[in-house]
Amino acid sequence: MSEREVQNQPQHGGVEKKGHLFLILIIVALALVVLGALTLVQRRSQYRALADETETLAVPTVSVTHATTEASQEDLVLPGAMQSYVESPIYARTNGYLKSWYHDIGSHVAKGELLAEIDTPEVDQQLSQAKADLNTAHANTDLSRTTSNRYVDLLKTDSVSQQEVDNFTSDFAAKTATENSAQANVRRLEDLESFKHVYAPFSGVITKRNVDIGNLINAGNTGATQLLFVLSQIDPIRVYVNVPEAYAPAIHTGLGAYLVLTQFPGRRFEGKVVRTANAIDPASRTLLTEVDVPNKSGELLPGGYAEVHLEVKVTGARLQVPVNALLFRAEGLRAVTVDADHKTHLVPLQIGRDYGTTLEVLQGLSAQDWIVVNPADSLDEGQHVNVKELPQPAAAGSAAPPANGNAPAGNSGASSKAPAGSSKKP
Repeated sequence: MSEREVQNQPQHGGVEKKGHLFLILIIVALALVVLGALTLVQRRSQYRALADETETLAVPTVSVTHATTEASQEDLVLPGAMQSYVESPIYARTNGYLKSWYHDIGSHVAKGELLAEIDTPEVDQQLSQAKADLNTAHANTDLSRTTSNRYVDLLKTDSVSQQEVDNFTSDFAAKTATENSAQANVRRLEDLESFKHVYAPFSGVITKRNVDIGNLINAGNTGATQLLFVLSQIDPIRVYVNVPEAYAPAIHTGLGAYLVLTQFPGRRFEGKVVRTANAIDPASRTLLTEVDVPNKSGELLPGGYAEVHLEVKVTGARLQVPVNALLFRAEGLRAVTVDADHKTHLVPLQIGRDYGTTLEVLQGLSAQDWIVVNPADSLDEGQHVNVKELPQPAAAGSAAPPANGNAPAGNSGASSKAPAGSSKKP
């Protein structure tokens, strides 16, 4: 090997080392570029997913159900409140202290039967004084009468003047008026004295006793604390029902009716309509109707609830909706329905009977409509929503599905047809 070749050999080795280093730098740079690109793509995907989720959450999800169909029947069934045929709060008409009472709650009393006695010492003394004043007035009247008659006889012989006769005659008339006044005062106090005995004004049942022996009694009904007894006549018993305006023309005096009570399963208490208000209540759009039912056994209690069946021929299918599916707006009662495009519609309703948890719908809905349950007050006409189908009650078997056979479709575009009891995710 020549000397020149030996000198050039280290130079070729340095060039090769520089080439390897440059290649490593290029590889590292490409890796960083690829990693940065992947990071950008991932962040963009996350931003897009967040935007989609935000858009999805911005659309409210509502629960929907069908209106249920009532079974056809001939009787008009309404809730009723039972009341006493006659009810009288009994107050005292004199002042004193309760001396004794003779009947407690639940006691059956006859008309005129003694209920309580009141000790009235002040009235007793006033009556004694009034009788004494009456005796004094009566003695003065007798003396004045005798004197007047004597002077009339003396006038016939001209023993006295006409003026003296007139004076004694006028004095007799004044004494007579004083006696009459005293006698009237005695009668007033005697009547007041008789009020110490409290009698039953009619035959019935004591439903409330508000006093006990020794209580201070004040005359009049100046407050609830002055109430002595409450007496109720429960045979017959009154039942008041509010008949919807749509059925008012069919209600008349003498119409047959009967009561059904949960505590007496399988029994019917027969009665009839005895009167109506002959006017529609503008607040509830109902006709107040009274049904009287014989109650000789006393099984029907005032204040109780009864299901009143009026023998009115009612036929045809009627719809019921839950009360929590209604919106109370200034423009009136509304229900929110959802169409196949997931758009809400505020539908005005005409309501019939109130069953407590459900209401009868006369106009505004059909069995095919999907109704929003517990609608938010913020829901408006034409608003886009997601839906969740609630289980249909067993009574809703006659409710038909929408025209296309599906519930309102979900946002995903997939078919939302689901069996009763299933739910669809938005």
